[in-house]
Amino acid sequence: MKLFVTRHGETEYNKKDLILGTTDVPMNFTGAEQAMRLAGTLKKMGKVDIIYCSPLSRAKETAQQANSMTLAPVKYDNRLREWDYGEFEGQPRNAEGFTENKKEFAAPMGHTGEPLLHLSHRVYSLLDEVIANYGKTDKNVLLVTHNGVCRVIETYFHYMTNTEFDSWSMDNCQVIEYDID
Repeated sequence: MKLFVTRHGETEYNKKDLILGTTDVPMNFTGAEQAMRLAGTLKKMGKVDIIYCSPLSRAKETAQQANSMTLAPVKYDNRLREWDYGEFEGQPRNAEGFTENKKEFAAPMGHTGEPLLHLSHRVYSLLDEVIANYGKTDKNVLLVTHNGVCRVIETYFHYMTNTEFDSWSMDNCQVIEYDID
């Protein structure tokens, strides 16, 4: 099995370097162009058999564009929605306390948001399920999600220190491939 992971196309929040979690913001024009290019990239990488996607509109729009080439069934799964950043939502990425809070495993993000522990649990449970269902097959699975979720997916496959976790990022519509044996 191959697992492809991508981050949704650009939004105005991304363009302005604002923290974007569970607020349902659509892609901007650049994001739509990125998603169209993603479809071509995926076609070159090989057949996609199934797509799992966050239910937030920016991810859904990205999956719809990707699916114009793959024609794979799409499953929307809440476990792929972005991290709830609480009071940090909509703030600049350099907001006071954001970097420190991001490294606190059990503390709610921005006092009212989701602890990293909960985010990791929901993302890992999806990965466990996908691997249990497709891991011993020749299927290619695409996850369309968000930067915070992509960061947690990376920790599922590769060890990261807190500093590495904080600085790790994925570009909009970048694709990372994981080979599952």
